[in-house]
Amino acid sequence: MLILSRRETESLLELDALRHALRAAMQDVSAGRASMPPRIAAVVPERGLVAAMPGYLPTEGGLATKLVSLFPGNADGRLPTHQAVVVVFDADTGEPLALLDGTSITTRRTAAGSALSAELLAREDAETLAVLGTGVQARAHAEAMVRVRPIRRVRVAGRNRQRAASLSSELQAVLGIETQDAGSYAEACADADIICAATHSPDPVVQRGFLKPGVHITSVGYNTAGREVDSATVTDAVVVVESRDAVLAAPPSGSNDLRVPMEEGLIAPEHIHAEIGELLIGSKTGRSSADQITLYKSVGVAAQDVAASLLVLQAARERDVGVSVDLSA
Repeated sequence: MLILSRRETESLLELDALRHALRAAMQDVSAGRASMPPRIAAVVPERGLVAAMPGYLPTEGGLATKLVSLFPGNADGRLPTHQAVVVVFDADTGEPLALLDGTSITTRRTAAGSALSAELLAREDAETLAVLGTGVQARAHAEAMVRVRPIRRVRVAGRNRQRAASLSSELQAVLGIETQDAGSYAEACADADIICAATHSPDPVVQRGFLKPGVHITSVGYNTAGREVDSATVTDAVVVVESRDAVLAAPPSGSNDLRVPMEEGLIAPEHIHAEIGELLIGSKTGRSSADQITLYKSVGVAAQDVAASLLVLQAARERDVGVSVDLSA
């Protein structure tokens, strides 16, 4: 078995290649080819959860399982809120092939999935990006979005103004474009063409009154106590997801962002316009007017982890990276 550290795993994940790999994975999901059972989770009350996410992608022959913990309380400490490992198996024999750092895979594939949604749904002339949140996902989303749209300005907002200012400075240095910390979520969203919400807020950070016509929103945040997108936004938006089954799954899986407006009687499951894979296959269309609000609600699916893991394993073999361990010894 090949074992890769977080630094090694992260160094092997190139965002453009990853976004391309997710295209095939999402088509497998929407075409019914992928084997991706519902995620199961063990809940630690008032602290977090540990979930198991297995998946098989026949197009690429990928078989893997991710074990991921989600502990929102880590947001203000030294550890990330999401921590994970991924085990890759041989799809012909079931032999374990690699143990990869799943934390970096989760971060990168989530951002690449959001960028893919923007590539398919955001206006072609999108220039202003709002990043809501100050963690690793916030940074990864900014780096991914500039690859798919001509972003000229970035606005960063978070609970902690100092952390927002710090991330803003980092992004300006990395991206080389105008970047500012906004005084509030409303201020960051006001002139945004694309909004990336990556928080663990139990209260909506994306609100309908903040939004201008034509904005594309990506929401990847998760909190068992609440949601980061308000009901009015969901109701007015063209909603796209990775998988209907995944986003509508019972708690603690699924999405409160969609579950709450359904419970309020504002929308039905049919309000979900499309899966990303359906847009790629062509069975569903995306944006139909410049003024439409589009929303990509991501809950994270195993197919994306499998696709990312295959990229890492292939690159590791080509570059002779990692430590091999004989499990049978």
